[in-house]
Amino acid sequence: MRKVDDFPGSKRKRLRPGKVSPPRPVPEHIARPPYVKSKIPPGIASGPEVHDEQGIECMRASGRLAAQVLQYAGTLVKPGITTDEIDQAVHQMIIDNGAYPSPLGYGGFPKSVCTSVNECICHGIPDSRVLEDGDIINIDVTVYLNGYHGDTSATFFCGDVDDEARNLVQVTRESLDKAISICAPGVEFKKIGKTIHDHADKFRYGVVRQFVGHGVGSVFHADPVVLHYRNNGGGRMKLNQTFTIEPMLTIGSINPIMWNDNWTVVTEDGSLSAQFEHTILITSHGAEILTQC
Repeated sequence: MRKVDDFPGSKRKRLRPGKVSPPRPVPEHIARPPYVKSKIPPGIASGPEVHDEQGIECMRASGRLAAQVLQYAGTLVKPGITTDEIDQAVHQMIIDNGAYPSPLGYGGFPKSVCTSVNECICHGIPDSRVLEDGDIINIDVTVYLNGYHGDTSATFFCGDVDDEARNLVQVTRESLDKAISICAPGVEFKKIGKTIHDHADKFRYGVVRQFVGHGVGSVFHADPVVLHYRNNGGGRMKLNQTFTIEPMLTIGSINPIMWNDNWTVVTEDGSLSAQFEHTILITSHGAEILTQC
């Protein structure tokens, strides 16, 4: 695999941890998910998230807010802003809408959003690092509104981004879109992984295996575990079920290295990674994207 220092003409420096500010307060009247009181990650809850009409409307509301917050966060991406400033803006918008930022306090996570820059695959903690011209950044937003989570992410360009990064981001977005397009009641979950992997292979991109999509609804992470690579897993999609698809593609190594903060995950060789994520609802006609403005 290529090392980051071998990228022709690249001036990009490897990520280093910045200073993390204290967790931001949430007004007492805003309902908190049950895991907030514990520093132990709750893991994957057993059983799929399948909803009645009221649950579906609640999922639409939380998904809509998450999409609006993500769209706003994307407008802030520019050289000179810190990821902590993005966290501040996201936090404020979420609580202003009467929702709780789901990442805050999940297994001890100290911030209200995940910001994953360049070689960061996922779970980047917002800090004092300033975004630089040419960076790419994934912003992962989840909101807890009226007892339901809406979960979405996108990778944004910061300033003048080179073609190599732009192509990776485009293909990652396409892989998510293609995966959603095959979803419908009765479809095998393993077809999601095949669809994503097949598309990534056309461009010789790697597909990260250790991090997965998941059921989402009244709990943050539930069955099924949605694999983004070719697999022989079982299970089929159910009508009125909600889950995420969130492929992470890399230019180089797919092997993740975790920082000492026990959250930030970067590529082993420092090569770029991109991710997109939607929460979807399985309908009689296919799939409805709940986290789309």
